[in-house]
Amino acid sequence: MSEAPWLTIIGLGEDGPDGLSPASRAALERAEIVMGPPRHLSLLPDLAAERIDWPVPFADGVQQLMALRGRPVCVLASGDPFWFGAGSVLAGRLSPGEWRALPGLSSFALAASRLGWALDRTGCYGLHAAPLSRLRPSLAPEARMIVLLRDGAAVAELADLICDAGFGASRMVVMEALGGPRERITEAVAHALPATGFAHPVCAALEIAGDGAVLPLASGRPDSWFDSDGTMTKQPVRALTLSALAPRPGEHLWDIGGGSGSIAIEWLLSHASLRATCIEPRPDRLARIRANADRLGADRLQLVEGAAPAALEGLEAPDVVFVGGGLSQALLERLATLPAGTRIVANAVTLESEALLTQAQATLGGELMRIEIARATPLGPRRGWSAAYPVVTWSTVL
Repeated sequence: MSEAPWLTIIGLGEDGPDGLSPASRAALERAEIVMGPPRHLSLLPDLAAERIDWPVPFADGVQQLMALRGRPVCVLASGDPFWFGAGSVLAGRLSPGEWRALPGLSSFALAASRLGWALDRTGCYGLHAAPLSRLRPSLAPEARMIVLLRDGAAVAELADLICDAGFGASRMVVMEALGGPRERITEAVAHALPATGFAHPVCAALEIAGDGAVLPLASGRPDSWFDSDGTMTKQPVRALTLSALAPRPGEHLWDIGGGSGSIAIEWLLSHASLRATCIEPRPDRLARIRANADRLGADRLQLVEGAAPAALEGLEAPDVVFVGGGLSQALLERLATLPAGTRIVANAVTLESEALLTQAQATLGGELMRIEIARATPLGPRRGWSAAYPVVTWSTVL
């Protein structure tokens, strides 16, 4: 029989030792050291093992754990350590033979069992250390979601976010210490949440209701979703640009000349695995981009202050590049040095920028497209077409 791994990651519920499997009990009895948050450690029975409180920030505990390599160690986590838990972080630092996991019931499973909800049709969010605004793209009537929260105070913050978005009629079910002797369930409507002190650990289930604005799923969201000083890729052109950028899971975008950040934000809204870095020389626009991204649940957007191409040095290489501003010959020459397979999309409005793209297409290949859009507007007592400046788009694959 092969030797047991030195590290065992144990998912512990609020019922403490009563919910432990025989394998988890055996691992704890064998361990020389047990690490975990103080609340988890307090749930354990008497053990011979040394107990170590997991420090804050979390990363400090990872370093402390690595120093114990080779000794029998148990790490305690909540419920299922691989669902918004510490499991993946620890496993990523170790080889497969060094660890094993003994998960417990996740908070999502416990919540669904109280509500009678199908988890495969319910949004599940772990927002212990992430902004509540990540829910904003999913707020729509009849949507269901279960949200793991930082602490009791976050329950009122969640209700405020829901109400501010126009969904104050949503049903909220607040669940504290699920599965343990302190379990308490409080049901309310978001706009009438009782002024009750909620205790950690806590999660909230939401059934969204109300007439708030719903963020569309398709690219080319209305311009009104983005605060702007006027420098922004407008909705129809943005929809075509996102189509040309063609996001694929896991890809990283450089958005050069961010303006309002609308391209990078819509890129991130396409899929949770996507990443984006926005390069913008003006601090006031960077602040606006940050506010737009945070409000729309795209807080993972990375910002870089500076003008391209100089500001590109040292950045992680992209899979896709969009140039919405600051187009120059020097920038095009820098982009030409990116790895083979990198996709590039650039928009131009001025004649000078259009000439640069024409030359780039002749040198590097790809496609040129001219986009001309006109809208019907009042013309005296009648209506006429009001044309926007034409946009030339160049797209290529290096």
